[in-house]
Amino acid sequence: MAQPTREQVLTDIRKIDVGFAPPTVAAPSLAMPDYVAHRDGVTEIGKLSAAAVVREYEATAEEIEAMGAELIEHVKRCEARTLDTFAVSKELEEVAAHYREEAKRIFLQIENCSRLTEEVSKTCAELMEKLATAPR
Repeated sequence: MAQPTREQVLTDIRKIDVGFAPPTVAAPSLAMPDYVAHRDGVTEIGKLSAAAVVREYEATAEEIEAMGAELIEHVKRCEARTLDTFAVSKELEEVAAHYREEAKRIFLQIENCSRLTEEVSKTCAELMEKLATAPR
């Protein structure tokens, strides 16, 4: 096997390079935030570095704001649940009051029945005594 010459390798590389197209990637937004501006005298590398860093910080700040908005939505849902809880609590207080009223009604009914039963028992005892002692 013969070794390819240097010229053959370079020719092969040129053939490959002619058909090569770099992949297209969506570039991040190159717009810089309004709160910064390049100053005079900064090198191109300095401008590019500063712009890249500020874009990363801005992206993070936007994510933080999005978390804040999400937190507000959670708070709104909590507030709605709190209002629902207060409404249910009020209903429960009303039900408890109704139970107390019913308990009082039944309490009085039982005591009235007990007193009536005692009076009937006493009347029956008196009547039985009169009947037992009545002349025949």
